Amino acid sequence: MTLSHRLSAFFLAALALVFVGFSLSLYFMAQSYLYQKTKDRLASALDTLAAAAEVKPTILHWEPEEHHLMLGKDSGQDHIRWEVRDGRGQLVDRSANLEGTLIVPGLSSPADESRSIQEIERSGHPWCLARRRLRPEHSSAPLPTVALAEPTPKQAGDSGGSRRHLPSNQHAELVLATALSLEPLKETLHRLALALILLSSGVWLAAAAAGRWICRKALTPMSRMAAAARAMNAKDLNHRLPSPETGDELEDLHDSFNGLLARLEEAFERQRRFSGDVSHQLRTPLTAMLGQVEVILRRERSPQEYRQILAGVHRQAEQLRQIVEMMLFLSRADAEAIRPNLIELNLSAWIQLHLEAWSSHPRRADFRFDFVSDRALPIRAQPPLLGQLLDNLLDNACKYSSPGTDIVLRLREEEKWVVLTVEDKGCGIPSEDLPHLSEPFFRSPHTRSLGKPGIGLGLTVVRRIAAAFGGTLNVQSLVGRGSTFGVLLPRAGESNDPIESASDFSSDCVAFPDVV
Repeated sequence: MTLSHRLSAFFLAALALVFVGFSLSLYFMAQSYLYQKTKDRLASALDTLAAAAEVKPTILHWEPEEHHLMLGKDSGQDHIRWEVRDGRGQLVDRSANLEGTLIVPGLSSPADESRSIQEIERSGHPWCLARRRLRPEHSSAPLPTVALAEPTPKQAGDSGGSRRHLPSNQHAELVLATALSLEPLKETLHRLALALILLSSGVWLAAAAAGRWICRKALTPMSRMAAAARAMNAKDLNHRLPSPETGDELEDLHDSFNGLLARLEEAFERQRRFSGDVSHQLRTPLTAMLGQVEVILRRERSPQEYRQILAGVHRQAEQLRQIVEMMLFLSRADAEAIRPNLIELNLSAWIQLHLEAWSSHPRRADFRFDFVSDRALPIRAQPPLLGQLLDNLLDNACKYSSPGTDIVLRLREEEKWVVLTVEDKGCGIPSEDLPHLSEPFFRSPHTRSLGKPGIGLGLTVVRRIAAAFGGTLNVQSLVGRGSTFGVLLPRAGESNDPIESASDFSSDCVAFPDVV
């Protein structure tokens, strides 16, 4: 079942329950109200008849000629019928519109001793009957049971408007009865039920049609987006979902999904460029190695020539090894979400020990370590990776600065951070190339023109290692005046989450543009 069908079914079922509940409540309320109005009319008629009787201390008087009751003149179904009988069941008086008799057996039951209202059947039609027994004010002995007497033929045929009565107008008790046909009430309730059914059904059907149309119209943009998504493949990442232009959650879903597609396209494009750069970087040393080997195998060579060729092959193999190692590290950094096991170490003491490995380097005399404080600067890091980070920065500084110029290592603390900077006086980097320095295999055209060797992975590795330690890499450079590379690392015991902005980092260079 589709979403539109489920939504339509749910709301139509809820609407049906509302209509059924409303209709039943209205019907039963109307029924109760109409029945109560009928009983009130009958009770009021009984009060009128009781007021027409003269109650003496020991006897009751009923004078038909003296009573000009307007009650029961009209013969319509919605008008009241009434009759008066004495204690023996003899007819005393009745309304002009009454045909037959009203009183039925059972009046003497305890429940009917004073008054009673009930439904009866007369000639196959429903009636509501109200009865009341009148007695003198001082009635000491129980009265005889009312014997219901059917009217004599003469009485039964007396419907011409004259009242029939007994010769005597004095009675030991009187039984008053009023009746009202329930046919109009039943007809009113029937029309009300029919109207409620027709109205509820009509509104429900209209709501079903309108709800179905609205659901289909509301979900049509989602269907179009789903069809567009199904038609996409890895070669169509530049395509986007059509905009629903609804200004609601569907448009928000469209924007989010298109943003995801944009990020995926960027990631695929970056991966494609990376693969191309890797192929090129691996092909170059392999081609050079194969060419040198092919040349040397063409004829016999002297030992000196073999040594020269092997030295060239060694350099190409070393470059190839560096490329493979950097690629392996970058692939692990992308695939592993868990940081390496970090240990606490004193960064200032560790740097001094690590620089001993550079003692045989031709530029070792140009190194300057600017940290005069004896205070320990504890950080959490992995020594091999930290050594790779520092070696890359130092190798970069040596490569792009002239021998004899200083390469300064500075170390200082700022609140909960430790700042390590490597500063050189080399060729510098153009400002438009700074945002791309951490991209794999990126090399500035300015540095390429200088003929400096490199594969463009050193700073990428530095940035990944700094991020693994919870830090970041920042760079400031001026063409012809040198560059400053700064690594910001959290102190031991502080949070190892990467900082959110470069504004947390400051140095003698004021601020480094973040290349992350």
